[in-house]
Amino acid sequence: MSTTQLPAYEQVKAFVKAQINRGVWRPGDAVPSESALQQQFGVSRMTVNRAMKELAVEGLVTRVQGSGTVVAQLHRISSTLAFRDIHEEILERGHVHSTKVLTVESVRADAALAKILKLRTRAKVFHSVLVHLEDGLPIQFEDRHVNPQSAPHYLDVDFEQTTPTRYLLEHAPLTEAGYSIEACLPSPLEARSLRIKRGAPCLVMTRRTISGIHVASLARLVYPGMRYSFGGKFAL
Repeated sequence: MSTTQLPAYEQVKAFVKAQINRGVWRPGDAVPSESALQQQFGVSRMTVNRAMKELAVEGLVTRVQGSGTVVAQLHRISSTLAFRDIHEEILERGHVHSTKVLTVESVRADAALAKILKLRTRAKVFHSVLVHLEDGLPIQFEDRHVNPQSAPHYLDVDFEQTTPTRYLLEHAPLTEAGYSIEACLPSPLEARSLRIKRGAPCLVMTRRTISGIHVASLARLVYPGMRYSFGGKFAL
């Protein structure tokens, strides 16, 4: 596929990656501003912003609040796992995504959750539980807690129309993310929701996202092992 056939945000990403790979932009060099890239490609500010967010997640650039974006200080060997929106991932496979909303509520953070979100114990947090389906088959159970300071209108979102990931990327710009992946057995609710047996192995990603000075969200993403695999890449 030629560059001009890529979606607009991918064209911006491809340009930035090419400049870095060719050594035109070196680690620490400033990347053109979003407004400059917007004019260069004739696209919306939101399109450029999405491209830069994804490049930051991939570890190629560093976004410094109030100072713009610079080429990241690259390690000799790095491992990345793409920060993907499940809706777009399914669409790329040519399939249909749908969502079943189980819970959207306000709760009080216990001590463990409060520590992770860097809030006081019993602070109000938002909680959502969703099941994502691909062509009608459940492939992800999403249990997420959200910091109201990062997304104050989170409870008002129609999650049958947009995913929590997409909403948070748009309203709580990502500056850092951390994750862990492990194999484990599903809880009774997770097994029922994913239509699998209690003894069926699952892959579980626990992901924490940071937006500016706030920890924005903590998500537990459960995937049936027989239906899903994670992809990543290594770069020298």
